[in-house]
Amino acid sequence: MPSPQDASPRRGSFRTAAVILALLAVGGGLWFFVGRDGRAQPKGPPPGMGPMVVSVSVTKARTGDAPVTLSGIGTVTPLKTVTVKSRVDGELTEVRFKEGQFVKEGELLAQIDPRSFEAQRNQYEGQLAKDMALLENARADLARYDNLVKKDMLAGQTKDTQASLVRQYEGAVRSDKAQIDNAKLQIEYSRITAPVSGRVGLRKLDPGNMVKSTDENGLCVITQMSPMSVVFTLPEDQLPKVRRKLLAGESLPVTAYDRTMSEKLAQGKLATTDNQIDVSTGTVRLRALFDNKDEALFPNQFVNAELLLDNKRNVVLVPAAAVLRGPKGAHVFVVGADNTASMRPVVTGLAVGTDVVVDSGLAAGETVVVDGADRLRDGSKVSIRQDAAAAAPNA
Repeated sequence: MPSPQDASPRRGSFRTAAVILALLAVGGGLWFFVGRDGRAQPKGPPPGMGPMVVSVSVTKARTGDAPVTLSGIGTVTPLKTVTVKSRVDGELTEVRFKEGQFVKEGELLAQIDPRSFEAQRNQYEGQLAKDMALLENARADLARYDNLVKKDMLAGQTKDTQASLVRQYEGAVRSDKAQIDNAKLQIEYSRITAPVSGRVGLRKLDPGNMVKSTDENGLCVITQMSPMSVVFTLPEDQLPKVRRKLLAGESLPVTAYDRTMSEKLAQGKLATTDNQIDVSTGTVRLRALFDNKDEALFPNQFVNAELLLDNKRNVVLVPAAAVLRGPKGAHVFVVGADNTASMRPVVTGLAVGTDVVVDSGLAAGETVVVDGADRLRDGSKVSIRQDAAAAAPNA
């Protein structure tokens, strides 16, 4: 049995052999990847085949306008909505309007039986005639009493009493005239006219019904259709920019779109902002006015409002697909005259539809890759697809 002294040299020799084998393995790997001259072997296609060419689609960067817009959801809100009610009680004898009809302010809509009011007017006119006769007689007596007092043939107290009677009849005459005016007003109120111009809604009462001034539903509802307004909301952080424009007297265009933002409904302008911010939502309400001659905007309709705050002109635009994002930021691949793609860092700005504004790093007219950039590296050779090459000058 070997002694401990003999085992120790054997273990040392095994360790030495293991180290030598490991060094040989590392050396073999380096020889495989590194040439005899010590330089790394180039990656890519085998010798004699040339560099790899990547097929790409391209377009040219162009100059254009970049609108700065703010968007909010809103509701079509008429400037005037009136429930037409009767001011007097009586029987509804005639309805002059049709449902959905457009009426003008002052146009006759309905008629209430006016005969009771006409009878009151006649009664008050008769009372007025009676009181006028009494007044004239009292004035004549006062004149006679005045002459007698001047000749010391009558006491002054009698004259004063007659003067008081004259004033009493004068008051009665004024009261009679006021009652006649009131009766005439009731007759006028029996003719129900349109208080505003607009479109009439569904009729709520038919002829033959008794109408009262206390009825809450009224006869119909008239809604002004032109001009029309849209009330929409914006975040409170955007309010200062809008206020500066309004205080400077600038006219800010507003475009109304449908619920899906797929159809433009109307073009108008911003009228005003609300006088306070809603603390529960952190938003402020704004009102835009639209001509709405074609009645494209309907009351209480849900719309999307787009406010044009500014319009940046002559900026560089490229398709959003041409801009790539990486650890070092945004970049594009620019194709040179020798069909070599070079990576170019850029600073992007606003999104304009399917395009992006390039604030710096790219000039108008340069050719950028819009499809196939994921297979490119800096210095790669490219071949431009024929359909893309034909479309590029028109981009």
